[in-house]
Amino acid sequence: MTSIGTYPDEPTYTIKVVQARSGIKPVTLRAWERRYNLLTPMRMSNGYRLYSERDIQLLLWVQRKLDTGLSISQVVKQFQGARARGFWPETIQNVAPEPPKLKPPRPARDYAEMLFGALIAHNESRAAAILEEVKKYFDLVTIFQEVMAPSLELVGEAWYKGEIRIATEHFASSYLKGKLLNTMQNLPVVKEGALILVGCGPEETHELPVLMFAVLLRQEGYFVEYLGPDLPTDDLLDYSAIVRPKLIVLSVNQENTAKLMKGFAAELANVRGKPKLAYAGRYFDQNEQARRDLGGIYLGKNLAEALEKIKQLITLV
Repeated sequence: MTSIGTYPDEPTYTIKVVQARSGIKPVTLRAWERRYNLLTPMRMSNGYRLYSERDIQLLLWVQRKLDTGLSISQVVKQFQGARARGFWPETIQNVAPEPPKLKPPRPARDYAEMLFGALIAHNESRAAAILEEVKKYFDLVTIFQEVMAPSLELVGEAWYKGEIRIATEHFASSYLKGKLLNTMQNLPVVKEGALILVGCGPEETHELPVLMFAVLLRQEGYFVEYLGPDLPTDDLLDYSAIVRPKLIVLSVNQENTAKLMKGFAAELANVRGKPKLAYAGRYFDQNEQARRDLGGIYLGKNLAEALEKIKQLITLV
């Protein structure tokens, strides 16, 4: 792990360079300098500011903290507390960036069909090889949306048509669930900022899509807990009163689950911290009236849409 304090503090970079590398606008940088004394860039005779590599690493750290839902005042307080104890935060660039993805030799759908074939053959080594290969060509959103999810749909269709046994369907689901949980557990665990609880609504057991979403949220650096399938609303209310999440994201694929969640969004408004309900699932995709009846925030029809919606919401709640 690399401390921000180990980076050079020589004033080198103009504010335009800092903006390009950090994504933070000059007006924001000047405001943070003025209000919070976060940075002390060197001022040249012409009034221009020069920043160091250490400044840039600090700004990247600050931006990462803001992305998790903390306010700038909370982030500054964390930073000042660390400095008062003689420490510097650790840079977020201590892990080497992923190499650029290679051009795939075939469409993602082909890999979905290959994965389907491996799963119904109970061939774990072949399935693992396919999943390793797709990592070279696609990001996680694409892997989940265009490889894993379609392969699961093919498995479900094969079972419905009587082409495979229920044991094979369970094997495929369990295998992919294990892979997803392993991916999530290997990602850095963030325990600050806005907490997001993720799982399935009451009596909802089809958890793989929402587990994929939990993995994507953790990859984005959010403070996320995955709670699994079949979550009773009463228990969620009690747990929310303890941990005070900002968002509760639930998967709902059947009408009965939606009925069991009736009034849940309104009940959350009475919980300390007033967490918001967000949801997705097949039942709501084509049912606007059901979305109005449930309340809360509908996240959309796919993982990419839902992830973008969360990015917007987390700055509001």
